Order: sequence, then structure tokens, then C-alpha cells
Amino acid sequence: MTPLGELLAERICRYGPITFADFMRECLYHPVHGYYGKTEFTRFTDYYTSVDVHPIFGRLLARQFCEMWEHLGRPTEFTLVECGAGVGQLAAHILDFSESQLPAFYGALRYVVVERSSARRELAAMRSKRHAEAGHFSAAVEIPTRIQAGCLFSNELLDALPVHRTIMQDGALKEVFVNFADDCFGDSIASLSTCAIQEYFANQGIVLQEDQQAEAGLEACDWITEVGRRLDRGYVLTIDYGHRATELFDDHHMRGTLLAYQNHRATENYYAAPGEQDLTAHVNFTALETWGKRAGLETAGMASQTAFLLALGRGNEFADLYDRGQTELEQARARLQLKTLIYPEGMGERFQVLIQQKGAASSPLTGLAGIL
Repeated sequence: MTPLGELLAERICRYGPITFADFMRECLYHPVHGYYGKTEFTRFTDYYTSVDVHPIFGRLLARQFCEMWEHLGRPTEFTLVECGAGVGQLAAHILDFSESQLPAFYGALRYVVVERSSARRELAAMRSKRHAEAGHFSAAVEIPTRIQAGCLFSNELLDALPVHRTIMQDGALKEVFVNFADDCFGDSIASLSTCAIQEYFANQGIVLQEDQQAEAGLEACDWITEVGRRLDRGYVLTIDYGHRATELFDDHHMRGTLLAYQNHRATENYYAAPGEQDLTAHVNFTALETWGKRAGLETAGMASQTAFLLALGRGNEFADLYDRGQTELEQARARLQLKTLIYPEGMGERFQVLIQQKGAASSPLTGLAGIL
């Protein structure tokens, strides 16, 4: 039993079963024992992201953000908010590249990393100290209250937002709660904890099959709603593993999409080590579009990470891949790392890029070339 497991077990024994969303929230974000409160080195033993592969990921994103700035009429300040920024590795890649290759954009750039963990915020601030001193970087716990012109983006954040687990039984939608009995955690099926779950599926025209399990990402809906409310003019860019609703809730996902990750292995044993393993569920991009539209966000387009990065890199034949003075061997290694990001057998086809806009020009964005 982990320290967090003991706390959750005591809570359940005292007050009764809890929703899986509550369980997942504590496992990932508990201020002392949560998974994302641990060091980056612990996280890296369980999985790695596109940011860890090569700086080209951040460099191409910087080019897309620069184009967004231009479409907004080159405002004197462009607020770029990275939600769930971790230790600021991606922020450093984007800022360094913008400073050296996109000086006009860098002059307007105000980069804000949003991170719940104080330890990670401190590491991010140390990484970009030079940019902070120049007035181009800051770290915060929450998204700025108002973004007049800019872009809010996330990379593998929304798949880690808490979800409610549901199941269709005897023609009725039920919820899967977390119970604790016989010294172990387990499922407990009961009526829905909130009518918002029923509305979540109804608003997307989704009816589950008998015995089908599925996740309701209510927190992701709240998140995109709040993002749209705080953005006056600009874009929202979401990179994550997921699908639109018609694919997410089809016959191939009868058990849902929830997974636990530890030591680079995925399992369905969600209760094995509370606070010491990652928990994720595929992102429902239809929900982001539906709730985003209510907050004034229009869908600009959606593409696979492969198509997105290829479109951005073609302009200069991926010259951004190389650093000055690299040897041929180092350049060859960089090309192999690029393949990991964009090739179907790598990470590129597993991740989707959704771009939403508000009050922006209708001009197509390069990253969505050929997709609209």
C-alpha cells in the first residue's frame, strides 16, 4: 500500500465509495503524494514525450506560433501560455529558437508556463532565467485571467485530466465508483454521481452499447470552457492522444481507453500503486470542439502530429533540425530522431493536433496545410 493509497482507503472506509474522477485527481495531483508532484527523473522512467526526442518539436511549434502572431496583426504583445508545462523544457526550446531565428516575434513574445507543481515551476524558471530577465518569460499556477492576444497550448495535458468511468447496464448508464474492501481497491457500480455525465454523452449524440465502458471527461470540458472565456483574441492548440467521439466510443473501445503507465508499460490495473503510476484516458476532441464553441472558439482544423510537423518543416526542408557546427554523424542522429516524431510507426500518428481560434483572421495556418 502506497502512502496515498492509505489515505484514500481511510477516506473510502469512512465516507463510502468515491468517483474515479476523485481517485484519479488525488493519484495525479495530490500536493504531497501525487504522481505529478514527483521529480522529472521519476516521470521519465515511465514514459517520454515528443519534447524529449529533439528540440525540432519546439522549433516547429515556434514557427507556427509566429505565424499566429502575424495573423493577429503582429500585436506588440503576444501571450503564449503553455498549460501543464512541467519543468519547462519545451518552453526553453521555443524561446531559444524564437530569440535566434524569429527576432521580431521574440520581441513581442510573453511566454507563461502554467504548472501546478511548485518544484517544477522552479525548475522551469531556472531553465529560462535569461528570458525571464529580458521580460519574455514567467511561471504561474493558473492560466492568466485575461489574454488579449495570443495562444494557449498544451502537449499531453488533457489526457491526464480526471475522468468519470461509466458503463451501460440493462439499458441504463451507470457510473463505476472506487471502493475499498478486503484490503484492496475495486470497482463499485451505482447511479450517476451527476447529471452532467448524461448530458456529456447526449450533447455528442453518443449512446453506449450494452456492457460498454467509457470515460466522461467533464474536467476537460470545464477546462476548454474556461480557456475560451479568458482568451479575447487568438488560438488554442491542443496536442494529445485521442479521437473524435464517433471513433472514441466505437466497437474498438468497449472497455474504454483508461490506462495506467509505469516503467514504460501500460496496464489496466488502475489501483496497483496510487500516486506512483500515471493514469491517462484518450482525449475526446469532439467534446473540446463542442464545449469550446460555447465559449466562442471555432475549430480551425485538426491533423495528426505527423501531418502537422511535416507541413511546418517543408518550408525550409527541415533546416531547423540542425544546430550550427554539427558533424555528419550528429546530423544523421538528428534525422533519426525526427523520424520518431513524424513517422507512422513512431509517435506522429498516435497524436492529434487540434487548433481552435477566436477573433483571428480566417487565413489558413501552415500546420494545417492540406487538412482544411
